[in-house]
Amino acid sequence: MRPRPGKPTQGLLVIDGIAFPCALGRGGITANKREGDGGTPLGSMRLLNGYIRERRFAHSSRLPLAPITADLGWCEVPDDRNYNRPVRIPYGASHERMKRDDTLYDACIVMDWNIRPRKRGRGSAIFFHLARPGFPPTEGCVAVTHQVMARLLPRLSRNTVLEVRRG
Repeated sequence: MRPRPGKPTQGLLVIDGIAFPCALGRGGITANKREGDGGTPLGSMRLLNGYIRERRFAHSSRLPLAPITADLGWCEVPDDRNYNRPVRIPYGASHERMKRDDTLYDACIVMDWNIRPRKRGRGSAIFFHLARPGFPPTEGCVAVTHQVMARLLPRLSRNTVLEVRRG
């Protein structure tokens, strides 16, 4: 993945020579990722697992995919013991609800940014998920269209690495 020329909050995801447009964080690509900065981290991130909204995608992927349930959340509080991990909601600390009213997390893949080891304040919930129309910025994630995600899901596995470059 590389930035789209002249648009630091958008990128081009290149797979087998085919470029797909994608949304990046509102802070563009950053080498010094911090919680809340809106940056997409520079570097290589392996895809670990994912969550999928049932009936929105076929379950054809070599990547472990679990259904998104109403009680699935993701903790984003650096001082919490479950920082940058899935949690069951309601949850006492601030968290993101994974079963959203919009479609952004209908397919949501967890990348290994700040997972092991977790470093407090280095950024949480860096996902590969669905983009809004027109590719407005994310909070630091990489996002593609529903059609692109449907095309990529069967090809994804735990060996897949998303490399974010500056150019």
